Amino acid sequence: IAVTAFYRPQKVCLCPFLPLHPLHISTHLYIIQHPAEESRVLRTVPLLAACLPQDKCKVKTGRRFSEERDPELSTVCRKSDTLILYPGAEAANLEEFILDSPVYPSTIIIIDGTWSQAKDIFYKNSLFRLPKQVQLKTSVSSQYVIRTQPTNRCLSTLECAAAALSILEKNNYIQETLLRPLQALCSFQLQHGAQIRLSKEHLLKNGLYAKPMPKNKRKLRKMELLMNSVKI
Repeated sequence: IAVTAFYRPQKVCLCPFLPLHPLHISTHLYIIQHPAEESRVLRTVPLLAACLPQDKCKVKTGRRFSEERDPELSTVCRKSDTLILYPGAEAANLEEFILDSPVYPSTIIIIDGTWSQAKDIFYKNSLFRLPKQVQLKTSVSSQYVIRTQPTNRCLSTLECAAAALSILEKNNYIQETLLRPLQALCSFQLQHGAQIRLSKEHLLKNGLYAKPMPKNKRKLRKMELLMNSVKI
């Protein structure tokens, strides 16, 4: 069950931190992965896929999706029991939604990429606005400390999937199991020279942001929002 996508040396192998057998879940998970994520060395999606049954975790890579390009995904998006995990004003809290929903969700879609990449995929693919949009209500900081996040509340794809699946499956053990290899990955990297990456929000608020402020007005406005804890 080695995570071959990483080709890691034995002393930092993540296999001991993976479950002996894929987790038994009834929820189908679709990861919509931006192509740029494929070239990143320290990704969380391979860890996630290594913990789940192949038929319950499908990764689809691309920027644009349509009924013609991906009939399977189109069918999934049109089903009434499919959710898409993407925060925003239109998104319902996942835990509250499943309490009132007449149809219990069987599928959840998660977009994998930087926040700007995820935003581009979500808004430029009409298919992804067909499912019910949900978000996680959490104040927990990301454990993916070796990669800079925009805010203190942003989570990695694996962490989002772990939280969502534990809610949908009503089983906190799922979240604990999925986070274990991520914790080991970060621990190994920190032991071998990596540094803890604080969020951009934290750096800006504490005067620690080393890069020059952007000249682009839109990007500068986003920086200002982060400094004032405005949700973007």
